Amino acid sequence: MDLRNKRTVVVGLGRSGVETARFLVKRGARVTVTDRAPADALRAAVRALNGLNVQLKLGGHDGADFESADLVILSPGVPHTLPILEAAWARGIPVMGEMELASGFIDQPILAVTGTNGKTTTTELVGKMLEKSGKRVFVGGNIGTPLIAYADGAHARADVVVAEVSSFQLDTAIDFRPDTAVMLNITDDHLDRYANFSAYADSKWRIFENQRPGDAAILNAMDATVATMIKKRPPAARRQLFSDQAIATGAQILKDKIVLFDAGRQTGGFSLDKTALIGGHNRENMAAACLAAREHGATEAGIQQALDDYKGLPHRLETVGRLRGIDFVNDSKATNVDAVKRALACFDRPVVLIMGGQNKKGDFSQLKTLVGRHVKTLVVMGEAKDEIITALAGDPQKGILEASSMQEAVEKAFGAAVEGDTVLLSPACASFDLFDNYAQRGNCFRESVERLR
Repeated sequence: MDLRNKRTVVVGLGRSGVETARFLVKRGARVTVTDRAPADALRAAVRALNGLNVQLKLGGHDGADFESADLVILSPGVPHTLPILEAAWARGIPVMGEMELASGFIDQPILAVTGTNGKTTTTELVGKMLEKSGKRVFVGGNIGTPLIAYADGAHARADVVVAEVSSFQLDTAIDFRPDTAVMLNITDDHLDRYANFSAYADSKWRIFENQRPGDAAILNAMDATVATMIKKRPPAARRQLFSDQAIATGAQILKDKIVLFDAGRQTGGFSLDKTALIGGHNRENMAAACLAAREHGATEAGIQQALDDYKGLPHRLETVGRLRGIDFVNDSKATNVDAVKRALACFDRPVVLIMGGQNKKGDFSQLKTLVGRHVKTLVVMGEAKDEIITALAGDPQKGILEASSMQEAVEKAFGAAVEGDTVLLSPACASFDLFDNYAQRGNCFRESVERLR
């Protein structure tokens, strides 16, 4: 794509927006960056653009910029349905995301991972498997470094580009075609942004849209929505499935190992004896990672070493302390109902569960059975606490407690727990009512636990 002298509007001045503006300026585009937030709230981003020939339109969007544009680039967090974009759509002006723009400038194979839950763990694990197999790897996308920064040459050239991809990024995909596409699961999430669950599932499925028969599609045969979508819209790429049942081509997940098959013939196997990742959902992530890494030349020794060594990521079933025989587990990344289901299924011991935050139109009643089975006391906080109480009243064995802050939630959970219990923060909600992001919420949980000592 020739960007010289193209009037380009970048919408959203987060990290992706800054990197995209730099990329465009270097290639001769005439760049306007716009964000609804005022300049005072974007000081760091504005400083990062100092010295660049960029026009800033902050504190709101100007329709005239979109009407006169040759190209509009959306940051991942910007909905592609914004009314201000209608003029661009109507005039046939290309509207795409940062990921779509970047992929057109990347020559190396792209391995893309999506799904409602488990994306980051799987993406990081695939990267480790390839690195330990002697490959040069770039890991980024929806986590860490945006793809546009790699396309801009800010990082050493890789043999494989491993990217976490969100539904928001796929909404604005046009020609994006990963050599390998991984679909981990599709469950209720972001229903505050999509018209319904079907629209969300369709967005996820766009990861396969441009693939060809020589590409690879790695899919979770255990996920009901994925199984339905395979029948409804089968990917054109070679399919490899992972499941806890027998698989002809793909990976079978057993309690202590993952076995790989091709046309019914066993082609490899990996022990899970030393893995630090717990829970059935992480076995699914590991199976997907094994298949994806093998597609790009990972060795058996490299895959096994990564499985043995990988310790997981913060805020995902992370044990942050033990006090008086009570474990405290930070699962702040569990921002939807399905993630809490997966977390609760990991524990045999009684759980005091902390939930709440900003609801993304999740159905908390889906937790009734698991809460009744695993949770002795539920502590609720944040904007959604009344909705959670209504949905789950009577299910926790010893009732529901309310808290107005994380410190109070931790203190009440500690008071309700006894030796042998687990206090689990698994919110089923976004964090934006009380925190900047899930990481800040998880860190606040950790700090609140430390204050108990």
